[in-house]
Amino acid sequence: MTRRELDAATITDPHLRTAFERCRRLNARHGKTYFLATRLLPAARRPAVHALYAFARLADDIVDDLTTPAEPCRRALRLQDLSHDLRTAMNGGPAHHPVVTAVAYTAHRYHIPHHYFDDFLTSMRSDLTVSDYGTLEALRVYMHGSAAVIGLQMLPVLGHTTTRDEAAPHAAALGEAFQLTNFIRDVGEDLDRDRVYLPADLLAAEGVDRELLLWSRRTGRTDPRITHALRSATALTRRFYLRARPGLDMLDPVSRPCVRTAFVLYGDILDSVARDGYASVHRRSAVPLTRRAAVAAAGLARIAAARLGAPAAAPAFREPTR
Repeated sequence: MTRRELDAATITDPHLRTAFERCRRLNARHGKTYFLATRLLPAARRPAVHALYAFARLADDIVDDLTTPAEPCRRALRLQDLSHDLRTAMNGGPAHHPVVTAVAYTAHRYHIPHHYFDDFLTSMRSDLTVSDYGTLEALRVYMHGSAAVIGLQMLPVLGHTTTRDEAAPHAAALGEAFQLTNFIRDVGEDLDRDRVYLPADLLAAEGVDRELLLWSRRTGRTDPRITHALRSATALTRRFYLRARPGLDMLDPVSRPCVRTAFVLYGDILDSVARDGYASVHRRSAVPLTRRAAVAAAGLARIAAARLGAPAAAPAFREPTR
């Protein structure tokens, strides 16, 4: 499969092929939902998506890896080294890390603005010193770099039938929707990293603060105030999905099944959190494998219908629009 993707993307240089293979393995190992959706893209576009995901994962691991304890200053130096490596590669020099080699090639090939990567790394650096956000507005400043620009990086790879200015706000909103979904799912894991990503004012409206979350994490006990706060955060996140949804029909038709699948599966994570009683302080909710398979099959049916020039059948899944 990897060889076919690289051949389709006309990536022939052995060094580059090795770099993209590394990216694909990272995506397959860590981004299960993302990787599943990516397989619905035309083979020629998959290597670029793998590279963008792998670079984001590489930086995120520097900041968040709990298996290799390190002082924030040491993590900051590693991010600085990554930034320097990327800048060198973007300017045509050799990169030290194969993921950086692949992402620099992708940025040049698809004319992805370099400042998107700078914005992303700025948000990663803030994770080393900022542990919570008072308001949604403050959180969205962080999410511009950590999530919105990911959607904007993806846009030229996916292609679009409208102008970039029309499609970009929806792509950015989808990145934010995905990240807010992760924040809701990963409350407990983020607490272990001494971070609370849900806005403090949203939590306070339900009588929740960091101390209550830590108590719940430490004791394994639930509290209705936390349940109400997570329900409110879910409602907020669904509004971001609604903002993103019109952008699905602005994408190149061959990319729509991929993004629609990711759109649905990430929305399903919210449903899974709800089914688990909003217990994400204690455990991470997951979309059942059967559900993921059904959504992927619906995506494949859409691809087949598009290739035959026939209208796609009614989807066998529910979109997260409520």
